[in-house]
Amino acid sequence: MNKRQSFVAIALVAVITVIAVIVHRSAFAKETTEYRFAAVERGNVQSTVSATGTLDALTTVTVGTQVSGQVAQILVDFNDRVKKGQLLARIDPTLAQQAVADAQANLDKAQAQALQASRDYSRNRELTDAGLVAKSAFEQSQASASVASASVKSARVALERAQQNLAYTNIYAPIDGVVVARNVDAGQTVAASLSAPELFKIANDLSQMQILAQVSESDIAQIAQDQPVEFTVQALPVKTFKGTVKQVRLQSATQDNVVNYTVVVAVDNTSGKLLPGMTARAKFLTKSAENVLTVANSALRFRPSDEQLAELKKNAQAARTQNQTTTTTTTTTTTTRRNRTGNGRSGSSFGTLYYLDEKGQLAVARVRTGITDGTTTQIEGRNLKENMQVIAGSGANTTAKTAQSASNSPFQSNSQQQGGGGGRARGGF
Repeated sequence: MNKRQSFVAIALVAVITVIAVIVHRSAFAKETTEYRFAAVERGNVQSTVSATGTLDALTTVTVGTQVSGQVAQILVDFNDRVKKGQLLARIDPTLAQQAVADAQANLDKAQAQALQASRDYSRNRELTDAGLVAKSAFEQSQASASVASASVKSARVALERAQQNLAYTNIYAPIDGVVVARNVDAGQTVAASLSAPELFKIANDLSQMQILAQVSESDIAQIAQDQPVEFTVQALPVKTFKGTVKQVRLQSATQDNVVNYTVVVAVDNTSGKLLPGMTARAKFLTKSAENVLTVANSALRFRPSDEQLAELKKNAQAARTQNQTTTTTTTTTTTTRRNRTGNGRSGSSFGTLYYLDEKGQLAVARVRTGITDGTTTQIEGRNLKENMQVIAGSGANTTAKTAQSASNSPFQSNSQQQGGGGGRARGGF
């Protein structure tokens, strides 16, 4: 019986030990949280404002006609390069030629009448001097001569007008450039009685183009002349083109209750890959920082669970208890000084990063945030080092809180959704 009781006792101890191990592991597994980490990196950050616009030539001239008639001949087509003064098209000149002939005949008639009136005037003047013609008859011949002279001038002007209209039947290029639009065909009748019909559109020089970008009023204060711009077009999505802000137009336009301003961006197109009418997605570089510490925005948005925060405060309290009073005072003074410095810097705010210390316990680092590109943010702070691993997310027990923090994050302002300036995070030194 003693051996049997001993065996049973040993078996019970073994079972209890196994159960204890299982319970301990389960409890430990429940308390253990898996984290996603992001590295603190050194690099460059650019803050931008996004906008869309349309590519166009610097100068586009619409070529019309000042006379009505049938288009007799078209001498150029789409994409043809033309020189200033080059003949582009002809309007049927028949009616214009007849008008010139009629005006010439009227001029000849007026000149003949003026000659006769001049002769009558000269004759009556001699007879009046001799006392053979009444003075009233002389004055009448004088007036007739003046009217005939004016008729000659009027007929000459009418002839010049008819000749000019005949010249207008030939359509010439007003500038050097490329034909980007042809709106008529040979045989088509155009009427210039109300407005000049558009026959062609000629773009001056496609090697230099411009973007007319629409920037909202909330971002227009960040745009300035000579500011660098990067943009892409849908036809070449993998290629980034560069430009420069040439002009910020003061005239505003309201669309869907949003006030926009037109920003003119000068673009070099010596490659010829950009075409008029393309939609450009532009990014205006408003701020930049080089060779600075950066971190993913997800790390700045991370928030621990209530249990983790309680444990963090407990560890911090224990650490403060062990520190000396002098060290605590020095740290407080330094922190206060840094707060004042940070508040005095334009565009900076504060954020909180969480990491695991050498004991594997959750620790916190207060940082000053700078500009952001919407993905990463410039940071500064004590004890920050390149390649330092900070927490960017955690397991299921804090996923909901992290998601809520991300949705309420002040880093997701309108300007930043467009690539704007630095956001404001909670906390401080």
